[in-house]
Amino acid sequence: MCMHSLGRTRLVFNLLPVSISPLLRHPLSSLRSAYPSSSISHFTRICWQLPRRAFSSTSDSPDDLFNYSSGRWLVNNDLRLAERRREFDVDELCRLAAQSVGRTSRDIHTFVKLAEGGFNRTFLITMHDGFEMVARIPYPVTVPKFYAIASEVATMCFLRSSGLPVPEVYDYSPSSDNAAKTEYIFMEFMRGTKLSDVWLELEEPDIISVVRQLVQLEFRLMSIPFPAGGSLYYTNDLEKVTGRTGIPLNDERFCVGPDARLHMWYGRRSQLDVDRGPYENAKAVLVAAARKELAYLEKFGRPLLPFQRERREAYGYKEQSPSEHIKNLERYLLIASSLVPKNSALHHFCIKHPDLQPSNVIVSTSPDSNQLKIVGLLDWQHASILPLFLLAGIPGRLQNYDDPVSQALTPPSLPANMDELDQSEQSHAMGLYHRRLVHFHYVKNTEQYNKLHHDALSDPLSKFIYRLFDQAGAPWEGETHALKTTLIEATETWGRLTGEGVPCPVAFEPENLRETKELSAKLQVADENFEGCRGMVGFETETWVSNEHYEMAVALAELLKLRVLKEIPEEEVRAKAGANWFLNDMDEGDYM
Repeated sequence: MCMHSLGRTRLVFNLLPVSISPLLRHPLSSLRSAYPSSSISHFTRICWQLPRRAFSSTSDSPDDLFNYSSGRWLVNNDLRLAERRREFDVDELCRLAAQSVGRTSRDIHTFVKLAEGGFNRTFLITMHDGFEMVARIPYPVTVPKFYAIASEVATMCFLRSSGLPVPEVYDYSPSSDNAAKTEYIFMEFMRGTKLSDVWLELEEPDIISVVRQLVQLEFRLMSIPFPAGGSLYYTNDLEKVTGRTGIPLNDERFCVGPDARLHMWYGRRSQLDVDRGPYENAKAVLVAAARKELAYLEKFGRPLLPFQRERREAYGYKEQSPSEHIKNLERYLLIASSLVPKNSALHHFCIKHPDLQPSNVIVSTSPDSNQLKIVGLLDWQHASILPLFLLAGIPGRLQNYDDPVSQALTPPSLPANMDELDQSEQSHAMGLYHRRLVHFHYVKNTEQYNKLHHDALSDPLSKFIYRLFDQAGAPWEGETHALKTTLIEATETWGRLTGEGVPCPVAFEPENLRETKELSAKLQVADENFEGCRGMVGFETETWVSNEHYEMAVALAELLKLRVLKEIPEEEVRAKAGANWFLNDMDEGDYM
């Protein structure tokens, strides 16, 4: 397919009816634009009534407790809902929860759905005397089985014993082989406010204070030494499922065992017998995920159209063979041992919060100073222990790397003509200022309070090595372009990466480089068009939309599709574009 047709989506932006144009310019509230579905904090609360001896609240269908109700998806909505439907024995779960804190089911007043994230559903249990606790259960689709919960519990308990503000765990089951018929964690309900509920309304001094506290907590976290890489477990738990004890910590109740990061177990990868740790050194970490992906492709690989359908036209709507990705993974493995930084201080194993975003931070107002204080860090699932140079970076929800002002670490300021701007322009200026402010103070506080982390995150080579490492371990979804372009960049900067005198074992032919550059240009257009469509329709990760926006989003998506296809005169091109439309339902089975 010719490249000029990639731009047709952009041409359609001005063809939509004028009557809905304000919705297209501002499809979501500023909060939903800033945070994905897993961090939306105002969830529907649904009460379930146990036998009358235990409850005084009203009753609803138990199905409401089992089903996802916090939003919908424009693509494969039925599949996403099925992945998140989890049936369990409500009475038994409540009995076990009460038992974990020395109570009985008679003490329970309400059992309420509290939150739904990307991997788990959380319930609030309230006793008649006002005591509150949390029960959290994973969705059926959450992996790795057993390891995800066993590792998170051990991580929370270890960090809490180290003085970090982490919820107390009352009891847990990493297996569904129990009376409740589900895995679960019972834990402390941390009183306070989710930072996401107030994040966009904070005054500048509070923003600076909260960011400083986050950096100081990261320093405490990253200063804890570990003997190996992987994830944390209770030694007894790991021995039950693997027959091995892992690498013990000084506190021998805990050990380092298999890496619980999601991409190491995604889909059929959980069936593979590959090395997932514990890792004895940085080189072992750098090669493990790539070797896992090679093993997957050798066993399950087959030609696929790119999973990201907005990119398929750039590939001529042709299936891509896994052989090219295998070749690039082999190229990566040739250079992996040379990617270990010369600075040995960056090799030491440490831990960092796996998803440090405002919805996972609990704050409270200090009564003596009236300042916000961080009192809790939530959601430690998929936490891993890695060398510092592979953990360095600004957390995703706090960074603003795409902005030149943030890249240059220029102190942010509001426009001089702020009072002359209209309301929407002021709102945009405030949002940009907020993002710049957070980015700036995260880096500056890291420089002051966590110097080694700052050295790594400000080193362009460390950031590049992480990007290459991440792409080599990512699940293959019908494309190898991102890994290939980064490998090409590695060959072009080899002297700076490894020092002079070390020959690069990887080379690309000029014709190969030319073809890759042409594909990059096509994919850039496709990605820009996709982001434009996303802003117009108003969807987030995996095409998630809020319940209140769903009907409008469906209508806008259909209108967009009709207008784009109408602008394509060639019948064959139009048919292929329609069949591969990025907001159609699709079969995902071959990509698992």
